[in-house]
Amino acid sequence: MIICENLLFSHGAELQNYHSGEFIIKEDSTAKYYLQIKSGTVKLSSFLEDGKEFIHGIPFDGHCFAETYLFHERKYAINAIAVTDCEIIKLEKNKLIDLLLEKPELILNVYSYTADRMHYRYITSGPFSFKDPITKLHLVMDHIKDHFGFKEKFSFPIPYTRQQLASLTGMRIETVIRAIKKMEKQNILKIDNSKIYI
Repeated sequence: MIICENLLFSHGAELQNYHSGEFIIKEDSTAKYYLQIKSGTVKLSSFLEDGKEFIHGIPFDGHCFAETYLFHERKYAINAIAVTDCEIIKLEKNKLIDLLLEKPELILNVYSYTADRMHYRYITSGPFSFKDPITKLHLVMDHIKDHFGFKEKFSFPIPYTRQQLASLTGMRIETVIRAIKKMEKQNILKIDNSKIYI
C-alpha cells in the first residue's frame, strides 16, 4: 500500500464501496480526495471520439490513483471505473496535505509510486508508436511481470483479460488474440487453460 490505511483513517479517511462498472471519478470533474484501493480492481481510462476506450492503467489492492491531480487545479483527464466490486479509502484533499506536511516521508512513498507509473509510460510510449502488436504486448507483459518481481520464464500469470490487454495497448481484440497465438508459437509465453503465463 502507498500510505498505511490506519494512518489514513486516523486522519479522517472514509471507506466507500463501489459496484463493478460504477464510476469512481469522471473526466472533467475536480479532484477532491486522495483515493487508495483497499480491495478490488479499478481501470483508468479515456473514451475516444470513435467510442473506443483506451485504458491507461489497472490499479488494484493497495494502489492509489489520480493522486497527481491533488497537487494542481486541473480537472481529471481520465475516468476511474470499478472493474470489480471495490472498497476505496477516500481522504479529503486538505486532510491529505496536512498529513503530508506532518509526515513528509510519505511524500516519497507517493512520489515513488508515481515515478514507477511514469517509468512504465516511458518504456512503452516509444514502441507503442510502432505497429508491431507482438512488441507492444511483450513490453506490457514484461513490465507487469517485472513490477511483481517475477524472473523465471512462464512463472507469472498475466492478470488481464485479452480485452483489457487490447485496451491497454490501443489495439483491437482480434489483433491481440492473433498476436498471443503467435507469441505462444514463438515460445514467448505459455497458455494454460486460457490463462497467459510469461
